Formats: sequence, C-alpha cells, structure tokens
Amino acid sequence: MTRRTDWADHAYPASPTDLGDGGPGDPDGHGAPRDGDGPSDGARGGGGTRGGGRSSGRRRRGGFGEAAGGQQDSGSPSSPRAEKGEPPADPAERARGICLRLLTGQPRTRKQLADALAKRDIPDEVSEEVLSRFEEVGLINDGAFADAWVESRHHGRGLARRALARELRTKGVDSAVIDEAVGQLDSEQEEETARELVARKLRSTRGLDRDKRLRRLAGMLARKGYPEGMALRVVRQALEEEGEETEDLGLGDF
Repeated sequence: MTRRTDWADHAYPASPTDLGDGGPGDPDGHGAPRDGDGPSDGARGGGGTRGGGRSSGRRRRGGFGEAAGGQQDSGSPSSPRAEKGEPPADPAERARGICLRLLTGQPRTRKQLADALAKRDIPDEVSEEVLSRFEEVGLINDGAFADAWVESRHHGRGLARRALARELRTKGVDSAVIDEAVGQLDSEQEEETARELVARKLRSTRGLDRDKRLRRLAGMLARKGYPEGMALRVVRQALEEEGEETEDLGLGDF
C-alpha cells in the first residue's frame, strides 16, 4: 500500500522579520523559493513504498505545496509576484533589499545608500525611513566607516589627512565626523609616513638631477595630501642624506 507524503510538514521556515522580508541571504527582498529548491517527488523520506523499495506505479495526489484534499498549503508563497520571481511591489521592501545587497560586499555611508535608492526611484520618505532603521540597528554607521577608512587608507596608501578628508567628503560623510576621524592622525605620525614614502621612492630617482628629483618626490607627497612645507622639508632631508646640496632650495622650487 502506497504511503502518501504530507508535504505541508516540510514547509519552508519563516523569514526573519526584524528588518522586513529581505536578508543578507535573500537579496531580492522576498522569500519565494527558486525553481529546484523544493523537494521533488519521493525526494524526502516516506515518498516510496514499504518493503523492498518497490514502486506501486501510482502518481501522488496533488503537487508540491498542496495538502491532502487538494487544499493549498498555507506554508507556500501566496504572492503572485513572489511566485514569478518579480521584485516586491512594496517600496520599503525594495529599499531594504537594495540596501542589504549593497552592504553585503562592503560598508557604505548613508549618503551612498540614499543615492542608490534614489537611482532606483524609491520615494524619499521611504528611503529616509529605511535608512534610519538601518542606522538604529547598526547596519549604517558613518562614524565607524570614517574611522576604518582613515586607518586603512593612511597605512595602506600613505594618504595624509587632507586627502583622507577629501575622500570622505565625496562619500557624503558629515564634516564633524570627518574631523573626528582624521584627528586620529597627528602631525608627527603624518610626517613619519611621509618619510617612509620618500625613502621607498628615492632609489628610483637616482641618476636624475637634483631639481628633477625634488619635483618628483615632493609631487608624490603633494598628490597624497601632504602640506607643501612638510613635503619640502622631508624631501630636502632625504636628499641631504644622499649628499645633495639643498641649501639654495626654497618653496619656490617645489
């Protein structure tokens, strides 16, 4: 005798609701199972016959998502848009899904996410509500973003405070937050990094005349945001250590 499997016992678990239907593992903002995700006929325990695994040849009554008697399983998705794999119609759900997808790869500032939502025609009031909620739960934190940016870009690229502040402004970070973040670096640390940059670049300038070496090295520091006075002082000291005469050099030569 064939045992009928009650697929309602294998319904998908409910999605987290703290931030809406979307989640890091569900970037489209809806919980509809994809084709092939659900169990097939006889794929889960109890789908065969008792005794030796012989099949009765009978077709199972009802399809996946249907309970006994042909009734629709309450655990299956009921939204036609979800069944078709279409984006959710609710702007808030769409906004949450967009933000979660963008935050999965790397941290973003509130302004970056707001710009992304605007490009996708999310209403301003919906965008503000969703972004504020993300800030409340810590998924958006411009202060932490700025601190990590300064730490990474200074030690990784040797950028000075001026260049770091410029980059953070382009990402929409508030001026007060920027000042606090770049304040992690003091003048002594900045000058030490400048010396390290010049020391690494110095060898490649050997064989050039003094003025060309000066312009190349000082220009490198300037592009990284170092003040002119500091850049000239660091380069002059490095050239003097190699025996170059620098007494006649001034800011006009920079």
